[in-house]
Amino acid sequence: MRLADSRPGRDTPARGRPRSEAVERAIIEGVVKLLEDGVPLAELSIERIARTAGVGKATIYRRWPGKEELFVDVVRAAEPPDPELPGTSMRDDLVALLEQLRGRGLMAQSSAILLNVYAQMKSSPKIWAAYHASVVEPRRRLQLEVLRRGQRDGELRDDVDLELLIDLFLGPMLVRTVMRPGASLPEGLSEEIVDRLLEGLRP
Repeated sequence: MRLADSRPGRDTPARGRPRSEAVERAIIEGVVKLLEDGVPLAELSIERIARTAGVGKATIYRRWPGKEELFVDVVRAAEPPDPELPGTSMRDDLVALLEQLRGRGLMAQSSAILLNVYAQMKSSPKIWAAYHASVVEPRRRLQLEVLRRGQRDGELRDDVDLELLIDLFLGPMLVRTVMRPGASLPEGLSEEIVDRLLEGLRP
């Protein structure tokens, strides 16, 4: 499985000493190798990860407090990177946000290991909470910023419940990528979802 850059963004606090990308990548790839070999998350000890990655346990603990935080970075590395928003309009930014989610779904469809990673992550409340805090919540804040800017610029009615609107935009894509993991995710799907919803929401 190809891994993206797992370095934390502006919403994730730095940890420990200055980071070595090569060492971090070796550690993350070590976790992925163990998962690909069928090792359950519950059996992924720091000692086993360190042995697979060819580093000492202290090297891992200098970068992650425990395996839960490490596992969240593994998931982040496996996902498509957060999109760069075009900023040309609320509509275009919403399409870009949905495209990231569509890309995540396409990757999961082609990667049995990624599906296994998400399943195991959701079975661990601590890991899910860490993932939600470092990945889901920052993305939702960004989505709210896009919608608020749309209201300010006259692209969206002022009486719309923005929290509900986020769920309405994300819902169709989440159904196809999570609840129906084998569903079609064609090009143009993000644009269709956004345009159909905006038809009834513009001033």
